[in-house]
Amino acid sequence: MNVLLLVLGLAIGLLGGAALGYYLCKSRMEARQAEARSDARSLIEDANRQVEAARREAELAAKEAALKVKDEAEVELRSRRMEIARVEERLQNRDATLDRRESDLDRRRQKLTETEEALQRREEDLKSREADQLRALEEISGLTRAEAERRLYEGLEQDLEDRLGRMVRDRTLEAEEKADTEARRIISTTMERLASDLTSESTVKAIPLTSDDMKGRIIGREGRNIRAFEAATGVDVIIDDTPETVVISCFDPVRREIGRVSMGRLVQDGRIHPGRIEQIVAKAKKDVEKEMKAAGRQALYDAKISGGMNNDLIRLLGALKYRTSYGQNVLAHSVEVANLCGMMAAELGANVKLSRRGALLHDVGKAIDHEIEGTHALIGGRFAKKSGESEDVVRAISAHHHEIEMETVEDVLVATADAVSAARPGARRETTETYIERLRSLEDIALGHRGVEKAYAIQAGREVRVMVQPSEVDDRIAAKLALDISKQIEDNLEYPGQIKVTVIRESRVSEVAR
Repeated sequence: MNVLLLVLGLAIGLLGGAALGYYLCKSRMEARQAEARSDARSLIEDANRQVEAARREAELAAKEAALKVKDEAEVELRSRRMEIARVEERLQNRDATLDRRESDLDRRRQKLTETEEALQRREEDLKSREADQLRALEEISGLTRAEAERRLYEGLEQDLEDRLGRMVRDRTLEAEEKADTEARRIISTTMERLASDLTSESTVKAIPLTSDDMKGRIIGREGRNIRAFEAATGVDVIIDDTPETVVISCFDPVRREIGRVSMGRLVQDGRIHPGRIEQIVAKAKKDVEKEMKAAGRQALYDAKISGGMNNDLIRLLGALKYRTSYGQNVLAHSVEVANLCGMMAAELGANVKLSRRGALLHDVGKAIDHEIEGTHALIGGRFAKKSGESEDVVRAISAHHHEIEMETVEDVLVATADAVSAARPGARRETTETYIERLRSLEDIALGHRGVEKAYAIQAGREVRVMVQPSEVDDRIAAKLALDISKQIEDNLEYPGQIKVTVIRESRVSEVAR
């Protein structure tokens, strides 16, 4: 019984302790939940305050940025408006200027029209007065105009013929006594003392190849190698069926030489591509440039010319090494002319140094005549003057083909030596067919004009003499006819040097004695 009571008491005590513990735990949990809710509310309030502060700061920053952008936009807008205003002002000023010019032009046109009308009226009045005066003179003299002119011309011709005949006879006899023998002696002696080798070149150069496979490598994929080569050198590369050969063609002899040297080096090297082509061509240009300068200095030495000379002039002189005229090398021809001219100047007691210098440089314009408009004599004279040569040398260069008047004996000697060097046997060559065709073309061009009766090409095609019918061509038309024929020759023919056009108009009157 006591045990039962004890057990019952223990059970009751345990239940009471459990109930008390549950109540205490529940109280603590509620307290903790209340505290957590309080902390959460305070955190949420703090976060709300921070978010509100950040929002206010963002709004302030956005307002400041918007104000800054607005200010910048207003400044730019004002500057653009000012620029537009300036442009409008310039346009208005330009329009006003154009209006003034247009009005001035209108006034000038009106004045010109009035002046032209007045001149026409005056011309008609003068013609009428001239006709009246001619009729009055014919009535007074009892002769027609043609008869008066014929009598006047007859008297003048008779007087002039007498005077000119005496002068020509005296001067001819005097000159023949001295000049013929002396000129023959000087020219023949000089030609015997000097002879030059002849080199023949053309506008093409043939480059030998190691094999026909090399042609494909020169052309390259889709032609890129040959295009790069032609662009770098300025020459034309001709690849045809000729075995193991490629041809370089160019009118400029210096570019042709650069192309020849470059192609030869590429063939030897075997590495052919655009990059390598540019390297080889650049090196070839430098080498040819050095060779030209060396050739120019050697020409000075061979021509026995002392004293300094401009480097550009020496370079152009050396460039003549690659230029030919009718198969005659121009540099060798220039050296030959210098020696000929120096010998003749020594024989005549003229200035030997001046003669040699002018003779050596007389054809220097041929090095650049394909780049500059004009004849090679005038081009060479201008370049020599620019390079610091004396006026005497410049005049000798410019006058050797009679473009300007000769003033000194040295000028005449340079032209004479040039003619002797070109005319000596074996100096120049031209095929008979080409020569005949050129003469025929000159005569055909002249005969194609109205009023031309006959035409003759003389002096190896350097002059065309045109005979016209006096009844169809008067003096003014003859001058225009010579100009038209020369222009047509320039446009239609290719020829060395210059061609002189001479129009001859003469009247013949015949009477029969019965």
